[in-house]
Amino acid sequence: MFQRLFLTAVLTPFLLIATASAEDLPAPMGRVILTVSGNIGVTNADGAAEFDLAMLDALPQTRFTTETIWTDKAAEYSGVELSALLEAVDADGSQLLMTALNDYAIDVPASEAVSGGPILATRVDGHPLSVRDKGPVWVIYPFDDKPAYKTEITYSRSIWQLKSIEVED
Repeated sequence: MFQRLFLTAVLTPFLLIATASAEDLPAPMGRVILTVSGNIGVTNADGAAEFDLAMLDALPQTRFTTETIWTDKAAEYSGVELSALLEAVDADGSQLLMTALNDYAIDVPASEAVSGGPILATRVDGHPLSVRDKGPVWVIYPFDDKPAYKTEITYSRSIWQLKSIEVED
């Protein structure tokens, strides 16, 4: 009896900690459109954080109007800042391996994730981005607000149809 009580007293805190970390981020209710993995502290799946559109919408939103080299005119893009997403999953790394639905992949320095920097756009002019329109998630930089972003390097990091981000050392 004493041994059972002792084990219960010792193991219960560890079980509560494990349960709490699994509940830090709710499970997606809809279709998963973005998975963040690697060096993250907040998960809702096996070593990853999976997001549906509603979960991304629940994070702080940013919007700006900009032209891109891929579109005919300026449009308003809205979504969560990359920096806010990384903060939400407690990311700790220096590189972000971003991969698109078509398996295009690009390494992006984590230092790009700054306030006023790129967003994970889920809407253009208030409408959800479809796969046909470079969605459901498109990394967009505020090109018109910060002309320094108008470089081939930044254009290559403006990955559309983003499906995953792996946070690496």
